[in-house]
Amino acid sequence: MTDALKRLSEEGVAIWLDDLSRKRITSGNLAELIDQQHVVGVTTNPTIFQKAISQGDGYDQQLSDLAARKVTVEEAIRMITTADVRDAADILRPVFDATGGQDGRVSIEVDPRLAHHTKATVAEAKQLAWLVDRPNTLIKIPATQAGLPAIAEVIGLGISVNVTLIFSLERYRAVMDAYLTGLEKAKERGLDLSKIHSVASFFVSRVDTEIDKRLDGIGTDEAKALRGKAALANARLAYQAYEEVFSSDRWTALERAGANKQRPLWASTGVKDPAYPDTLYVTELVAPNTVNTMPEATLEATDDHGEITGDTISGTYEQARADLDALERLGISYDDVVQVLEDEGVDKFEASWNDLLKSTQAELERLAPSEG
Repeated sequence: MTDALKRLSEEGVAIWLDDLSRKRITSGNLAELIDQQHVVGVTTNPTIFQKAISQGDGYDQQLSDLAARKVTVEEAIRMITTADVRDAADILRPVFDATGGQDGRVSIEVDPRLAHHTKATVAEAKQLAWLVDRPNTLIKIPATQAGLPAIAEVIGLGISVNVTLIFSLERYRAVMDAYLTGLEKAKERGLDLSKIHSVASFFVSRVDTEIDKRLDGIGTDEAKALRGKAALANARLAYQAYEEVFSSDRWTALERAGANKQRPLWASTGVKDPAYPDTLYVTELVAPNTVNTMPEATLEATDDHGEITGDTISGTYEQARADLDALERLGISYDDVVQVLEDEGVDKFEASWNDLLKSTQAELERLAPSEG
């Protein structure tokens, strides 16, 4: 049997797991995935933590201690999530050392309620970097309008960043610009650029979900023929933009000073439509110097029956552009779709965060010691 995950790694795709929980850490499962399934990084988000903390009793001891100290629910969440990220970072440390800091990374997100507040996002990113206190952490900052200057500022402070919730090509270019601006600030401050890393999380499956819904509403044969094409087209054109920006004179000057490229990261790669192959957003987005962060089901599917046939992005740009143009001709506005998806993405993470606040508060009250 071919080792699809090994082949994927050899093609230059870093495999990251889009999940984390204390059970995954303490059971040895994360170490096993690193050892046996070529996993070299971990991403988290508010939804992942909400699910982890609300299931099982793995957090009871820490919650009990936090309840005894009468901490606020926000502080409790920060202590719990940063503990998980710190432990995961320690498990991944050998990968970090072996890859010169490129992989072996664990991402933790700023409070999603700050998505439209630049200064608060910068302050939160600094606090998270200090709390986790591991060199192989990435602080996740959403690519909202307010997030862009925050990304530049945080990179400029020498903190490595995972830019999240990128849906549009225009916004992705703005994200790369913010990264280069941040590197220029860091250089002015005399920081070591070789220690600063970043990935840009370009979301995939949600694009098909939204556009397919609109195509189904149109219902013509022409519309049906375009189902399942938009997400791959969008991601492939993002890679084209990445190639352009990271071959520019502006980039070359930073590279000479020791800077690292900001890799494109394919996020939201679990297939939502059962009509599509469950490895679609892995096998069709293979290119050098990329990251694919997968939910465990997608990781297992790729391992089991993924067919890795080499680079599936280079040489596709003309067709990708034609697919997006065809959608516009049908009256599906790309700009509207990506704005809807960004708004929904921020709202979903905020809703998960609020659910996390509620469920953690309930646990703190349940485990609070009786007075005396």
